[in-house]
Amino acid sequence: MKNGWRNSTFKVNFYSWLFLLPSLIFLTIFTFYPILKTIYQSFFQSMQGEHDSVFIGLDNYKYLMEDEVFWEVIKNNIWYALGTVPTSIILAMMMACFVNAKIRAKSWIRTFFFYPTVIPTIAIANIWLFIYTPGYGLINHILSWFGIGSVNFLGQSETVMAAMIVMIVWKQAGYFMIFYLAGLQNIPTNLYEVAKIEGTSAWNTFKTITFPLLMPTTLFVFIISLTNAFKLVDHIIVMTQGGPNNASNLLLYYIYQVAFRFWDKGLASALTVIMLMIMVIIAVIQFFSLDRKIHYS
Repeated sequence: MKNGWRNSTFKVNFYSWLFLLPSLIFLTIFTFYPILKTIYQSFFQSMQGEHDSVFIGLDNYKYLMEDEVFWEVIKNNIWYALGTVPTSIILAMMMACFVNAKIRAKSWIRTFFFYPTVIPTIAIANIWLFIYTPGYGLINHILSWFGIGSVNFLGQSETVMAAMIVMIVWKQAGYFMIFYLAGLQNIPTNLYEVAKIEGTSAWNTFKTITFPLLMPTTLFVFIISLTNAFKLVDHIIVMTQGGPNNASNLLLYYIYQVAFRFWDKGLASALTVIMLMIMVIIAVIQFFSLDRKIHYS
């Protein structure tokens, strides 16, 4: 009996790992190996045109700790995340609640809200580049109706980050709305019927029923939006290239600059490792702190 049980268990485990093998191969080649290679490369000085890399230990990390541009980029990324993440989540939730109600032309309104998501980021960046253009851009044209002079939103350190945040929120709120819409449709309707019979106001219904039951969706959307805050750089390449004076420079774009403009692969690897550490810390906080406070049933 024991041998038969062991054989059946071995077969189950063998076939399970066999099914997982293609995924493990892809993860190893395209995820685990690049991460280990990047960590290894971060301890070397490796410039373009140099055949031999020089081991310098933690010097790349020491340099970054004293680099003013690096800390400026980190500060920008924090403000960028604080501006895009909560705003996108709140707006997406409001949009989902609106299109989930019994309204006319519901399908058209959903399409209108979701449409910016299907447009490539490069195309959106060019559209908003025209909108923000000083003098004849759409926003400045509207401001001229009120006697306000031309404003160079992308050319001033005080306004460029806000301009970037508005554009990204406009693009990704509709995408997050789809997740909230799916979450709303999974909430039992009898809960709303009971609240209506008891005369509960719309705000109290949202606060006691809708919002708590949407928390798993909110955690999922929060993870995606926070990840996007560190990986979306296409619009920066088109619109500002990190300027003016690094006021719109973000961590991933700074990595691109160091690697492909300054050709310092070692320093770029160190920056990548720091970004990975930030993402790991964020993931740990999310799953071991926020996830425990969420009810899934």
